[in-house]
Amino acid sequence: MTYVLHYAPDNASFIIRMALEELGVPYQTVLVDRSRNMQHSEAYRRLNPAGMIPALETPQGVLFETCAILLWLADHHRALAPTSDHPDRGDFLKWLFFSATNIQGGLRLTFYPEKFTGRSADAQQALRTGMRQQLSTHLALIEDQAATGWSWLDGQAPSVLGLHVAACLRWCALYPELGQDWFDLGRYPTLRAMVRDMETRPAIARAAAAEGLGAHPFSDPQPADPPEGSAQ
Repeated sequence: MTYVLHYAPDNASFIIRMALEELGVPYQTVLVDRSRNMQHSEAYRRLNPAGMIPALETPQGVLFETCAILLWLADHHRALAPTSDHPDRGDFLKWLFFSATNIQGGLRLTFYPEKFTGRSADAQQALRTGMRQQLSTHLALIEDQAATGWSWLDGQAPSVLGLHVAACLRWCALYPELGQDWFDLGRYPTLRAMVRDMETRPAIARAAAAEGLGAHPFSDPQPADPPEGSAQ
């Protein structure tokens, strides 16, 4: 069966697209048009009741939650992650879910503070400011792990963890309404080298081109110019 990825450009589905391209497996894409709030449509909620992107149709049913999809793909294809009996499995899982909870989750708080604070502009700004500090701390921890030479954060042989971190670095640079002074990829030299290596990979280039993310989606990110749909 060909996988079916329900996606929106430059959303978390981009991470799944990169993984599918790296695996070299056949897949189709179905646009979830955020400009029309199609993620909240009845048809899409039958796939993902939470109304969030992505969803992936597989022979075993529909999957949602980005890191759940990544881990399922890695285990199913025995690639892009240590196998269940590998000595690095525990460390890999803790960093994958650390990135999901603290980096991607923190970015979600900065993107949509009104969902967590209500209408108060002061409360929204306070949340964003606090998350800026938290994100900087958490990224430094991942940088420290990458700097040990740990193979699962190697851009020349990406893992689903590396793909996840790379996309989050892109969004740190582009999207939080915090002003850009808080984030500088140069503060994380090992992660910067990782994403530069990733950008030379044909699979990553195909995924980026499909969503209009340019030739350097991580090291020099530009706003998405997708052939269909909206990134916002």
